Amino acid sequence: MIKSCVTIALVPEIKSGPWIFWEDLETGMEKASRLGFDAIELFTASADAIAIPRLKELLEKYNLELAAVGTGAGKVIHGLTLTDPDSKIREKAISFISDMIDFGATFGAPAIIGSMQGNILPGNEREETMSWLAEGLNQLGKQAESKGVTLIYEPLNRYETNLLNTIEDGSKFLESLETKSIKLLADLFHMNIEEGNLEESILNWGKYIGHVHFADSNRRPIGFGHTSMKEIAEALKAVGYTGYASAEAFPYPNPDEAAEQTIKEFRKWFR
Repeated sequence: MIKSCVTIALVPEIKSGPWIFWEDLETGMEKASRLGFDAIELFTASADAIAIPRLKELLEKYNLELAAVGTGAGKVIHGLTLTDPDSKIREKAISFISDMIDFGATFGAPAIIGSMQGNILPGNEREETMSWLAEGLNQLGKQAESKGVTLIYEPLNRYETNLLNTIEDGSKFLESLETKSIKLLADLFHMNIEEGNLEESILNWGKYIGHVHFADSNRRPIGFGHTSMKEIAEALKAVGYTGYASAEAFPYPNPDEAAEQTIKEFRKWFR
């Protein structure tokens, strides 16, 4: 059964991003629980930004699961990516993500690699850059497996990366890796930009999908854009997806109403 999830971000440097709840972890969790969400997706500045016993206490108190942990702070705060031409920076990126894998694994949650994948920078060859990405993902995927979790890789739209933009491209790249412990994040916002047909992409490559970002075509909550959810929901069910549909969406028109809109649409399509 597909489960509902809402995002909570605690990193001031990314406050303008697509997160439903901000700043106050417990308040966000209380609201998520009251609305009936199954889980939260958490964005922190580092793996030790929240004490593990405290997070365990709050998850139990509000009967929530931890669906995933984001790693974007590694790039936003520290400028780290897996494809930086500087090998020392790549090593630091791997170390940062490694710590996030360990943090998430405490709760059975995967880490997500989105912006930390980086880009092919001017003057660098695609083949070499993709080899750096493969090297980092192989190492991190094996670590995730050793911790009993998967690692989530997110194809981003062309305005955010020039590495891998579609579910098909991401799936074929995963097939080339040594590790088999990495799944894709199907972000409906990015897919609306890059995919010719969202339903077909899910049906064709659904076995590689390990997480879904539940956001509309304009990055607002589902129902506030032109995404056709009927076909997408049917495709996700058809491929047997049983993970989370997580609202990585702008808090439009405000966090509370965005959360209410999200859970309403989630129940409409997945319950």
